[in-house]
Amino acid sequence: MKIAFVGKGGSGKTTLSSLFIRHLAAAGAPVVAIDADINQHLAAALGLDEDKASALPAMGERLRLIKEYLRGSNRRIASAETMIKTTPPGEGSRLLRVRENNPVYDACARTVELDGDAVRLMVTGPFTDADLGVACYHSKTGAVELCLNHLLDGRDEYVVVDMTAGSDSFASGMFTRFDITFLVAEPTRKGVSVYRQYKEYARDFGVVLKVVGNKVQGQDDIDFLRAEVGDDLLVTVGHSDWVRSMEKGRPPRFEFLEDANRRSLRVLQVAADATYELRDWERYTRQMVHFHLRNATSWGNERTGADLAAQIDPAFVLREGLVAAV
Repeated sequence: MKIAFVGKGGSGKTTLSSLFIRHLAAAGAPVVAIDADINQHLAAALGLDEDKASALPAMGERLRLIKEYLRGSNRRIASAETMIKTTPPGEGSRLLRVRENNPVYDACARTVELDGDAVRLMVTGPFTDADLGVACYHSKTGAVELCLNHLLDGRDEYVVVDMTAGSDSFASGMFTRFDITFLVAEPTRKGVSVYRQYKEYARDFGVVLKVVGNKVQGQDDIDFLRAEVGDDLLVTVGHSDWVRSMEKGRPPRFEFLEDANRRSLRVLQVAADATYELRDWERYTRQMVHFHLRNATSWGNERTGADLAAQIDPAFVLREGLVAAV
């Protein structure tokens, strides 16, 4: 299952995504965690110290390796240089799977131990001074989008992505790459403003969107969120001494997380698992092609000097059970 956490800056989406990752790992599920936020905090939220977090390999700096591997023997793609973030897979492309070992994971993923359990962590890399004036952060998150376009994940497998704050993910097609999107909202007008943007943008793309109310202090906060987002409110989360200790760099074992918050995490997992039956691989592939054609005409053809529409394999549908290319 592919799961996104979104929300405005400061809403607590990184904290909640890290708790959900810990919850899945504690249940024995295979997890790939990806930090696609411009502010790279997921590693710290998962317990890595500053030195280890800063030493994580950046996907954005290994984009050529990612492209070369995923391209495989796909004859529709002339070279890695002509691949852009929305390039879809086709016959001969290499695909990624959650449980496997492959050169992309070798180069970009690191194992993070969580109370005896483990997850794979991948990061886009921070936005640096060198990027100012010459690039935007979407060039870094493009590595994530390309990997998601080539990912085959099955039931009880999880890819959890901590997305950039606000509605920036709508600058690409990445917002359609998930089985479910959890929007973390505080019980304030600003807190629900991003929800309204997401709801409007995602309406035509079949995006499953659920709101997680965070920093909720009482029934009045719950009533406010319910009035603003209606049935999209899935669950609420309140104060956590466990989280406060984690933010101080002294997290207790995850088993000591408050019972109420553990129940909330189980609700998130149940909601994510339920979307498995809603999967429509043909629609998923069509959306991939839609955004690729849009990017090709707006900037991709000019930048690469190639007709990127020719990369589309009309007979190809990404779906479980495909045989891996070699």
